[in-house]
Amino acid sequence: MGDPLHTIMTERLGCRWPIIQTAMGWVAEPSLVIGSTKAGAFGFLGAAVMTPDEARAKLLAVRRGTDRPFGVNFHMFQPGADQIVELILANRDQVRAVSFGRGPNAKMIARFKDAGILCVPTVGAVKHAQKMVELGVDMVNVQGGEGGGHTGSVPTTVLLPQVLDAVQVPVIASGGFADGRGLAAALAYGAVGIAMGTRFLLTQESPVPDSAKAEYLKAGTDRIIVTTRLDGIPQRMVRTTLLDRIEKSGKLTMWLRAIEASRTMKKQTGASWVDLIRSASGMTAHGAMPLKQAMLAATMPMLIQKAVVDGDIEHGVMATGVVGGRINEIPSCQQLVDRIVEEAHGRLNALASMGRETAPAL
Repeated sequence: MGDPLHTIMTERLGCRWPIIQTAMGWVAEPSLVIGSTKAGAFGFLGAAVMTPDEARAKLLAVRRGTDRPFGVNFHMFQPGADQIVELILANRDQVRAVSFGRGPNAKMIARFKDAGILCVPTVGAVKHAQKMVELGVDMVNVQGGEGGGHTGSVPTTVLLPQVLDAVQVPVIASGGFADGRGLAAALAYGAVGIAMGTRFLLTQESPVPDSAKAEYLKAGTDRIIVTTRLDGIPQRMVRTTLLDRIEKSGKLTMWLRAIEASRTMKKQTGASWVDLIRSASGMTAHGAMPLKQAMLAATMPMLIQKAVVDGDIEHGVMATGVVGGRINEIPSCQQLVDRIVEEAHGRLNALASMGRETAPAL
């Protein structure tokens, strides 16, 4: 019999184990992608918060650090998206997949597929999975409500089987996974693998400062909440002093925050006001967002950057999956993946042996 951890996901993505390191903004940097891919998982570079020049440099850094295939995450409404698409296509010999939420249309998806690059979007609802399949994607990553950052309300244990019944492409499970028991459970449901964000954020190769990692480790499940005050869309975050202030803010304060965040993003990215307005407008077109909400959503990475790049917990926000409430140590990517694989094999073997033992004669 073959190894149950060798799935269609590992075959298509070219990774050893059916584990994806997700494309967290400011976290899925070259060091983490290199570490996760070398460990046998499949890593996504988080280019959705990068300028084209940054994406070019970091693509090269990943290529220099590993010869394993990896993926790139981006959004079609981000400034410089067209250039990032061309960068991805130019690196098709090692970039095996792209991930996205809202973004490419059928024509763009066809371009990736013609180049041999798999399209693996993240979805949080059955209808979104069906829409992505209609557009021609190769696999879908289903994120249940336990997931970090933007998230839905349907738990993974309910959403995953719904999507598995609704589409005919391979399905990856995310939202609430951190160990081999979760991987075994996802495979039992019919998924072809799992994707993890928070668990990879809390590894040694993660670029998140030690001060922020320590704060994540202190956050129990009672400090992990869902808020709509950051950009109008439900997001799962660690409860911090800043988040408490934002929860209490009024409409004027939110407008001022949107404008200030836009100024900061303009300064850091070099984007023009036209680029920022176009990006916000793209988000309103895709998600029917009011302009203020779109401005907040387009500049959210600035608040995340404060915490996960600068280590400034007082002025930043900390996205996390609810599973973060039970993580209490920071292994290397290799240690983490090895442990998940060992646990998954153990659970699957235990399930396979159930009922085989003959009851003792009376």
